[in-house]
Amino acid sequence: MTGPDRTKPGPAEPDPAQPDPARPDSAQPARKSGRAAVAGSDAGRPHVAWALPGIVFFALFAVVPLALAVALSFCTWNGLDSPTPAGLANWTRLFKDHDFGQAARLSLLLTTISWAFQTPVALLLGVWAAGRQRSRAVLSAVFFVPLLLSTTAIAMLFHALLDPNFGVIEEIGPWIGIDPGVLGSSTGALLTVAFVGGWQFMPFHTLIYQGGARQIPEVLYQAAAIDGAGMLRQFFHITLPQLRHTVTTSSVLMIVGSLTYFDTVLIMTKGGPGTDTTILPYLMYRTGFQTYDLGYAAAIATALVVVATALSLVLVRFSGFGSMRSTREGM
Repeated sequence: MTGPDRTKPGPAEPDPAQPDPARPDSAQPARKSGRAAVAGSDAGRPHVAWALPGIVFFALFAVVPLALAVALSFCTWNGLDSPTPAGLANWTRLFKDHDFGQAARLSLLLTTISWAFQTPVALLLGVWAAGRQRSRAVLSAVFFVPLLLSTTAIAMLFHALLDPNFGVIEEIGPWIGIDPGVLGSSTGALLTVAFVGGWQFMPFHTLIYQGGARQIPEVLYQAAAIDGAGMLRQFFHITLPQLRHTVTTSSVLMIVGSLTYFDTVLIMTKGGPGTDTTILPYLMYRTGFQTYDLGYAAAIATALVVVATALSLVLVRFSGFGSMRSTREGM
């Protein structure tokens, strides 16, 4: 009698990793492994405790002072005695104050000029800096230097340069078509404040645009070049549409920054000539620390926060920024 033929393959052994169609409960391990994968992905995220220091810092130095300013706007306080409740007196005065209306108009005008001046220049420089030019790194580092200086130092520097008696503007002003007394004219003083602010903070927005331009897929430009599109058409049909959310981000930061100009105005113009550069932050300073009406100054500060927040929300709402779902521009 011969034994079984071992050269013939026997029946295949069932794979424990594969579900058995005859057993409905055999798919249970796969579902468990899926839940384990989800749990593993959640476990890889930082715990909320990591954000606690930032939340505490923001609450102490932003939320609490803002709440105190709002509360103080309903009081009368000279900075020495205890605050006295005044109801809506400060807010009623605010909407009837001619100086507040003029300061609000000047703040909006300064914001518009700053945005129109900084955005095109920063956008073009950022797109250029995102390229592979040989001198790009050196020029970008040099261009970034103004952002490293303090606003006070920059304002003092330009104030000395634009001094009509001792500054270099007296010598070179007539050569380049600038009146040496530019800080003495209403239009010239406001434009100078916008230029000085733009000169300092434009490198920051250039970095934002540079980062956004580097996220644009290179394949888009390659396809456009194959279709015969030149650099100008590529810029308007690829670069600008892809940077639309970057423009929104930069514009929001620019609007908030322009509405809070203070030290530049304080050092260079002191709100003058007359009140032609008295914007809302400087009016708040003059009301609170020169006339010691801190309750009304708090109302001005609260109104400034409301205006800046409203403008930012409107810009985000109508730009489509809130509907962005991708972490990469335009994708």
